[in-house]
Amino acid sequence: MEATAALVNKFITYVIDPIMLILFACGFFLFMFGMVEFIWGMKEGKPQDAGKKHMIYGIIGMVIMVSVGGILNFLAGTFGLDLSGGSIDTGSINSVGTGTLFE
Repeated sequence: MEATAALVNKFITYVIDPIMLILFACGFFLFMFGMVEFIWGMKEGKPQDAGKKHMIYGIIGMVIMVSVGGILNFLAGTFGLDLSGGSIDTGSINSVGTGTLFE
């Protein structure tokens, strides 16, 4: 049973957490792109509909990723699962933090 828990923790640490971080970063960059597009359109007198849509989609994406993290932590707490993931072995570099992305 401990081997399964260790495997799940490694999977969360090396697969799930980086995917969630990448998707959150994509939402953030989409929001920033929309903001730049919106401001640039104001400067040139163009309609800002595309910039507004990109900002809204970026915010929706970030909210979804934070919600998924919260739901996963809620389920882990409800069922008593230890999904801390442990720390990544960085050799001589001191790790700043350990655990999951939304802990």
